[in-house]
Amino acid sequence: MNSRLLAATLFALVFSPCAFAQTPELAAIARASGTPEIPGLKMVWLAPWGEPAKAHPWRNIIVHQTEGPAGSARGGAQAQSKSPTRRGVTVWVETDGTVYWAVAEHLVPTHGDGANRNDSKYIDNRATYRQVIGSNSIGVEFAGNFPDVTRGPTEAQIAAWKILVQVLRARYNIPLDRVYAHNWIDYKDARYCEGCALATMAREWGE
Repeated sequence: MNSRLLAATLFALVFSPCAFAQTPELAAIARASGTPEIPGLKMVWLAPWGEPAKAHPWRNIIVHQTEGPAGSARGGAQAQSKSPTRRGVTVWVETDGTVYWAVAEHLVPTHGDGANRNDSKYIDNRATYRQVIGSNSIGVEFAGNFPDVTRGPTEAQIAAWKILVQVLRARYNIPLDRVYAHNWIDYKDARYCEGCALATMAREWGE
């Protein structure tokens, strides 16, 4: 297969909106309790789901990327599980696509930098400035962009994200336009746009 055909094939797989329409089965699973099996995801439950009505009222999703090496999501998630409110997130995604649910959903980890971006460089920040913050946003951390922080997510991470973002949105009733990259809402890192590719993908995949 030549490089152009390969690129076209990958583009079709990643960006075809019809491939990712939420199924009734997935919507039902997203409202479950405990440690459900989620088709297409390899989930490691360090904290089980409770009743959705008792979860923290998450209004947004913030996508992060950590500079840890491949394999670091497991350690990060375990440390987060032991100290839930430390700086970090609720959900961690390894380079092989494994998803670690680290924190009980009624607890609030410390993440984000206060929604301090107000320059509308990536998105219109009038609705996000000082408003899309850690206390109202569930965080998802994608590991593995060390030592090159500009390296994008792996194919396995993208495949997991296609399903995970649907689950999170369905479980917490989060609209598509409330999926944000860290750099969209914070003056975070001038070297690269943290989370931007993944947040863009989620929005382009659509409902």
